[in-house]
Amino acid sequence: MVDLGEFSLDRMVRAVEKVRERLLRAAALLKTHGVPYAVIGGNAVAAWVSRVDEAAVRNTQDVDILIRREDLERTKVALESAGFIYHHAASVDMFLDGVNGKPRDSIKVHFSGEIEANSISPCPDVIEAAPFEKLLLLSLDAVVHMELSTNAIEGKVNIKDLLEVGLVDSSWTTRLSPQLASRLQEILDNPDG
Repeated sequence: MVDLGEFSLDRMVRAVEKVRERLLRAAALLKTHGVPYAVIGGNAVAAWVSRVDEAAVRNTQDVDILIRREDLERTKVALESAGFIYHHAASVDMFLDGVNGKPRDSIKVHFSGEIEANSISPCPDVIEAAPFEKLLLLSLDAVVHMELSTNAIEGKVNIKDLLEVGLVDSSWTTRLSPQLASRLQEILDNPDG
């Protein structure tokens, strides 16, 4: 049986703030150390969605960044300088947030030009990033390609969020490869599935 703590709105808010703080710390460290990167995944989708409707933003526990493989050592130096701990497990490169950090509280690293497990196309290059406040954010086109390429549940939810606010629509099927267009069409045809 799980040991339940008290209900607490403060704990809920703090959980979201911790992800934001981790993301901003990592971005600042990478910038200071001159490491090209892009924010991807749920945080990238949330940033894009927020430009249309902040009420439609979904919180995520993940911090995902895209770097070039040749910048991994520089990334280690940058993040470890602030207490992040490099960890590699189950073919995932990540930085735990301190000695007591858990994989759920980490920064997950993805590599430009590489095809990840269960993906059908390589990750985009970090040059497809643009400034977004204090971050470098992957372009909308590249975000959509990455989310559809993995075909993971989280990716489908992220695509649904982009559809809901009108950043993506059925016209995108003509802009995508046949495989990615097919995946988008499946989501359009069955938004609840």
